[in-house]
Order: sequence, then structure tokens, then C-alpha cells
Amino acid sequence: MRILKDISVSAVLAGFVAVLVGFSSSVAIVFHAADALMLSDSIKISWIVALGIGMATTGFCLSLYYRAPVVTAWSTPGAALLATSLEGASYPEAIGAFIFSALLMVLVGVTGMFNRLVALIPLPIACAMLAGILLQFGLSIFTSLQSEMLMVVTMTLGYLLSKKVYPRYAILVVLFIGFAYLVLDNDVVFNNPSFTIGALIWTSPEWNLGAILGVGLPLFLVTMSSQNIPGAAVLKVNGYQVPASSLVGWTGVASMVLAPFGGYAISLAAITAAICTGDESHPDKTKRYVAGLSAGLFYLLAAVFASSIVVLFASLPIEMVAALAGLALLGTIGNNIRTALDPEETREAALITFLMTASGASLFGIASAFWGIVFGVICLIIQKKWR
Repeated sequence: MRILKDISVSAVLAGFVAVLVGFSSSVAIVFHAADALMLSDSIKISWIVALGIGMATTGFCLSLYYRAPVVTAWSTPGAALLATSLEGASYPEAIGAFIFSALLMVLVGVTGMFNRLVALIPLPIACAMLAGILLQFGLSIFTSLQSEMLMVVTMTLGYLLSKKVYPRYAILVVLFIGFAYLVLDNDVVFNNPSFTIGALIWTSPEWNLGAILGVGLPLFLVTMSSQNIPGAAVLKVNGYQVPASSLVGWTGVASMVLAPFGGYAISLAAITAAICTGDESHPDKTKRYVAGLSAGLFYLLAAVFASSIVVLFASLPIEMVAALAGLALLGTIGNNIRTALDPEETREAALITFLMTASGASLFGIASAFWGIVFGVICLIIQKKWR
């Protein structure tokens, strides 16, 4: 089988790191969204199980079919939106809004509208946007020094040394150093872990126009602008010619099926996808799809043992996760900045895109990544018009 020949430790590890970063960095936001509806612990776990199954099936199947590292994720900006917009809505009404948002994603995918949108974005602009998104993760390596200097310095030195000797396994070394530090310095994290299997809990939707327009429509817009557009850009800038509309359509189908269990929005991943699509995953880009398969399997494990995994990931120091993500993305950040700023004729537009995206400024409730592209493209149009 081709998959067996293509499997590599670095690609499997990239998938694991993507899941580790994805869960530990934003599971608290998902729980915060659930808290806005005053849900029980069992239903909160159902959310994580549903989202894990959705990410596992879409990521694994799409990576296998397209032979590309297609990584999917829950919509973290969507969770942040839900945490502030669900007040006054019942849980069944929220489920109805989730299904409406998913239907819109299916519609955008089936009609091919998303393909046409992505095709309009020049490569330097896409790279600048991705670099702007990832910049904060690179900076987090150094901001983490303030509270965990020894751990972060040790992880960084391990990364730099292993990049010279065994570049494909640099992140494995970093991961080992991080967990070794925890074992030696903070054994509470691994003290008597128990593994409990999570369960799905069905809730029938109710249709409320206010919830549909006030929650469902914004959830769709935020997920598209903050997750799907950057996620498609990650694949594009790494040379993967996959039909973006099809990917979005299938994530919409998964979201629709899993919404009654709490799977509020499955989308294309951006940050965690960058971990799987870079050179650190595998020098041969045709074999990086294994990282997508790996991420899918690890997400499935996380779904099965949701209650235990959530507790474990929540216990990891923020500084460790930040340093691990930043070091894993270091090469990707550098490559995208170089590609974005290399062509002189698009340099200024790319710089505007980069700065706008990196600013994190949200305008009219839409994330900075979307506005980065808009401002960059407008700059290109003006420059071409007055040349």
C-alpha cells in the first residue's frame, strides 16, 4: 500500500502537534461558548466529542482522497462569537442556528463560489495574510520567556541544535524536551490520569428567526473569513491545488450532521494546517498528506476520550504550547514573508495585508485576515490603475 510507504515519523508527529496545539489553545473558548447556554458537563463533553469526530472524519477522508494535508478544525473565532451572542437564546434555538450556518457553508461549497473567491487572491497577498496570522505564534516564543524562561530556552536550544543535525525531527526533540520538563518540574499534570469515554447527546433543533440571523449568519461569516479563507490560502501557498469549494462543502455537511450533538462549526484549519503543510512535516510535499491522516486519527482519539483529553490538555502550561506552536511554525512564517515581499510590484500591497492581518483588528465583526486581503487587493488595484 502506498500509505505504508509514505508514512514517516515527522509527518505523524506534525499531525500530533497540530492536534495538541488545536485542543490546548482553544478548548477553553469552546467551553466558554457552552457556558453561555448554561449547559451541563455531559453536554459540554458531547460538544467536544462531536467536534472531534467531525475534524477526524473530514480531515482523514479529504487528506486521503486529495493526497494533500487537509487539516480541519473547529471554528475558534466562531466559539468566541457564540460566547458573546447566545445570551437569551435557548440551546435548541442555538442548534437551529448552527444548522443554518452549516447549510450556508454547503451552499457556498456546492455552487463553487468559494473556488472563485480563492482564485482571485494573488499568491503574495495570500502569503502575507498567512504570515500575519502566524506572526503572533512566532512572537509567543519570546513572550513566554517572561514566565517560563528555562523551559522555553531549553526547547528553543533543542530546536536550533536538532535543526542542524536532524532537521526532520526537530519538533520531536522540542516535544520531548517540553514533556521531560513537565515530568521533572510539574508531575501533577500526569498524576494518576483516568481515561473516560465521552458520549454524544442529541438535542432537537428549534427555529427562531432572531437566533438564525443573530447567531447563525454571523457564525457563518466569521467561520468563512477567519478559518476557511486562511485555510484555503495555507494549501494554496504550499502548492496544493485542491478544490477549495469542495473542502468547504464537506465541512459544511459534517457541521450539519453533528450540529444537534454540539458540533457548531467544522472548518478548514489555518494555523494547525500550516504545521502539517510545511517542510518540517516532510521534505517531499507529496507525502505530507500523511500528516493530515495522522491529525484525523489523533482527533478521533481525542473525541473518544474527550473528557479525559480535555482535562489533560487544559493542564499543559500555556507557555509550553505557545513555544511548541511557535517553533513548529517558524519555517512557515519565514517562507511566507519571503514569498510575500519578494515581488517588488506587489510588495507594498503584501505589506499592507501582512500588517492589517497581524494587527488582529476586527471591523464590523469580521476578522482581520479578511480585511488584510481586502486592503491588499484594493492596494493592488489602485497601483495598477495609476501606473
